[in-house]
Amino acid sequence: MGEFVEAMGQLAAGVSVVTVREDRDDVGATVSTLMSVSLDPPLILVSLASESYLTEMLLRRDRWAVTVLADGQQAIASRFATPGRPSARLLLAGAPHHRGPHSEALIVDGGVAALEVETSQVVPAGDHMLFIASVVAVDYINPGKSPLVRLRARYRPVS
Repeated sequence: MGEFVEAMGQLAAGVSVVTVREDRDDVGATVSTLMSVSLDPPLILVSLASESYLTEMLLRRDRWAVTVLADGQQAIASRFATPGRPSARLLLAGAPHHRGPHSEALIVDGGVAALEVETSQVVPAGDHMLFIASVVAVDYINPGKSPLVRLRARYRPVS
């Protein structure tokens, strides 16, 4: 298992934050498994641990948001990756953010892009769940910014 984790750590991955508005709270987590699945219709895929609270919330709420973080947003990525983390609203205290008009989920400002999506399919895959979602709206795009990347267990700037 350790060798597998180390081998996958050699693969550079963009870092994103997935958020969902639950009735009384906001939930979110850092992910490095966001990928484009289809252009027509526009679909994305996110892989989440089956037993996570975020997975539980996404199984209840169809609409959610993804912010693709920019270099310089390492602190936000770390906050959303911490086990036992508090509400997403508390994690974003002091960081510019807004609510997506289509999902009501919190969206981090200043990333390289943000999407609002709606789950179209959930696929069990080992100890994870794959959420395939249709893109409802592109909230923003900042092509002049460099994305935040994770490689070998560290956040790194794109050179």
